[in-house]
Amino acid sequence: MTPTLKTIRRWAAALAFCSAVAAAAQQSFDVTARVQPPHPPGSAKQHDSGIPQAVLWLKPLTPGVAIAPTIPPRGGYTLLQKNKMFSPHLLVVPAGSVVMFPNADPFFHNVFSLFDGQRFDLGLYEAGKTKAVTFSREGVSYIFCNIHSEMSAVVISLATPLYSVADTDGGFHLHAVPPGDYEMHLWVEGEPQALLDRWVQHVRISPSNRNLGTIMLDSLAGPVQHENKFGQPYDRDPKTTYPGPP
Repeated sequence: MTPTLKTIRRWAAALAFCSAVAAAAQQSFDVTARVQPPHPPGSAKQHDSGIPQAVLWLKPLTPGVAIAPTIPPRGGYTLLQKNKMFSPHLLVVPAGSVVMFPNADPFFHNVFSLFDGQRFDLGLYEAGKTKAVTFSREGVSYIFCNIHSEMSAVVISLATPLYSVADTDGGFHLHAVPPGDYEMHLWVEGEPQALLDRWVQHVRISPSNRNLGTIMLDSLAGPVQHENKFGQPYDRDPKTTYPGPP
């Protein structure tokens, strides 16, 4: 039986509709947001407050949404110890990633983290040595050295590739975000988790909703204050070199 012209038109319309749905599902958008410190740019105290270290990420709530995975940098993820500093200070990695901790100083370090996130203690190791940690689950890990109190870093391990680190103006720029429903999370260095939890919210990304607005911070707490890995204050005159084996 030969289909009528009316039937053919219905099939064509249905095919066009399905194609449009498929195209919409493959769409993605650049999503923006901004974090605003207590003193806006141009105010008298802006040079004191500045833009804090901050990360914003989206966890998909829509089943089956296709998101391109994060491509690790060539050589993997590294937190270098040099000049009694970690570099970079902030590192965002996919959950399950291995992070290398090379010691490029001419003395010992003892990298550890006892906060929420990945807990570990690498012990003392000398110049030129490298140790590694697998950040097996989502979380924020505050990294310190048990010898040098001034050394600190933050590793954030995420199960979503949809994240952005704030730029120098406090702007977030997330690329290739498919339309759908997400849970938005925010981390700001030094802010207590209870305050950060206030910013966890449901957002819907669509062609008409790609700007998540401005997040106004009430205060800037600054870097996390910490003791050594034994829960004790640091020595005022830490020993940075240790004798080698007899």
